[in-house]
Amino acid sequence: MTGGANRVRPVVAGRWQEFLASEAGAGLLLIVSALVAMVWANSPAYGTYQHLKELPIAVAVGPAVLEMSLAEWVKHGLMSVFFLVVGLEIKRELLAGELADRRRAVLAVVAAAGGMVAPAIIYNLLNAGGPGAPGWGIPMATDIAFALGVLSLLGSRVPLGLKVFLTAVAIVDDLGAVLVIALFYSGGLQAGPLLLMAAALAAALVYGTVARGRRLGIYLGLGLVAWYGSLRGGISPSVAAVLLAFTVPMGSPERRSEAGDGAHSGAGHRAAGGAGDGAGGEGEPSPLHRLEHLLSPWVTYGILPLFALLTAGVSLKAAALTRVTTGAFLGLLLGKPIGLLGSSWLAVRLGWASLPAGTGWAAMAGAGLLAGIGFTMSLFIAGLAFDGTPYLDQAKIGVLSASTVAGLAGLGVLGLTTSARR
Repeated sequence: MTGGANRVRPVVAGRWQEFLASEAGAGLLLIVSALVAMVWANSPAYGTYQHLKELPIAVAVGPAVLEMSLAEWVKHGLMSVFFLVVGLEIKRELLAGELADRRRAVLAVVAAAGGMVAPAIIYNLLNAGGPGAPGWGIPMATDIAFALGVLSLLGSRVPLGLKVFLTAVAIVDDLGAVLVIALFYSGGLQAGPLLLMAAALAAALVYGTVARGRRLGIYLGLGLVAWYGSLRGGISPSVAAVLLAFTVPMGSPERRSEAGDGAHSGAGHRAAGGAGDGAGGEGEPSPLHRLEHLLSPWVTYGILPLFALLTAGVSLKAAALTRVTTGAFLGLLLGKPIGLLGSSWLAVRLGWASLPAGTGWAAMAGAGLLAGIGFTMSLFIAGLAFDGTPYLDQAKIGVLSASTVAGLAGLGVLGLTTSARR
């Protein structure tokens, strides 16, 4: 009996590790972190939760001292690593992934644009001119870790083309969210630190494009300088992180990525080593792929769950039906699918693009609902828009409730359509 049990353990452990490495495992980890945060924030131990978030941490480098709370270090520091991975994924898809194909790129760009504009309009209809107006960017973003995690629950029943489409939309969506953060959620700009950021990024660009540098430590070192300059200069460090990613060379892949290889994780839950690694000759992975492969597990299983734990905890006492809550909720739940479907239909009707292989409009509606899962990026923008105000908790409740309903609704719609297709 003991010998049989010992033989079973490696099999069970292997399957458990495989699950954790999948989209479903990454999404489940975020869900668990968010649930723990909600339970903790609504328990008698709420004081310890707040104490953890506000725990001061100081870092000194010579005469320079930078002190922030734990929550701020995660938001401005660790989440910059997340945005660096996002930037690497965007560049990879533009050069050798799904966005390198014109018709696929057109459909993804148009769908993502519609899926960002419609939620912002719905939110503004409820909040324009009021104290909640700064939060218009909150329902614009999609959390692809959750979306692909839900999608993966249906397994092979979901057409591969739909997975690729949703992945490409999320990449464009992330790029749009970064532009929104840079243009509308930065303020109090300081010239000196911004010049420092620009100099560091310029040095990284020269090292990557002219010198074809391959040492990751150089990019990370210059990235730290750019991060410090952006933080002190009044620009969200997420912008500097994405710009840094675009300086890391990928080279000229010898073959296009196979469908799905370049799937965006949003949380970095796919290793980047498989798709078109050629850049260094003799099959050596490029600096971009090596850096993405190095950082992705840390983002997926460390940074994003910690961000969820310190951000998703909100007291349900704030669950009043306010304009901010309603705007975030309806923007994600209705605006996302309406904008994505409407713009996709227009692109197909005009002949600019075609639907993904094996996908009908019913399945596209399910994908549109999944795009309404706004968790990570929406909470990040909410923190920028309403930091230190009571509207922050209201926005969080709208985002969390909409993400839950959108995920369940998308799963239900896709479950019905894929069963019929089958």
